[in-house]
Amino acid sequence: MILKCMVKGTRNMLSRYVGKWFYNKGIPFDATNSPYFPPMVNIIQRTGPGVKPPSAYELSGQILDEEVEEVRKWIEEYKLGWPRTGITLMSDSWLNKVSKNEYINFLAYCPKGTAFLSRKDVSRKKKDANFLVRLYN
Repeated sequence: MILKCMVKGTRNMLSRYVGKWFYNKGIPFDATNSPYFPPMVNIIQRTGPGVKPPSAYELSGQILDEEVEEVRKWIEEYKLGWPRTGITLMSDSWLNKVSKNEYINFLAYCPKGTAFLSRKDVSRKKKDANFLVRLYN
């Protein structure tokens, strides 16, 4: 029973780090179906029986949910310091070349780092100073 719990804990830790790598590098979840994936994580085979790499289903489900929750907590920690340090609001815009939609991302910078706040679809809007002031408000 103890070995089974250790294997489960090791697998969860390994799965979280594999997930972080997938999310950070924008790797499609179905890359886990590649025949080269299991050998790449050969540490799994050395950690003991029953420990297997995470599946595409797990990466797009439970592991992703845990990572999203961790990032939410991280941003909340950032926000706690904002009244003390202040923030710089930043934005950038981009065009989705497939849908032709234009977006503006809003970010907050503080001494701890930068956090994404929101995204606004600004397709087919006149982008003048008044429009931008309304967006920031």
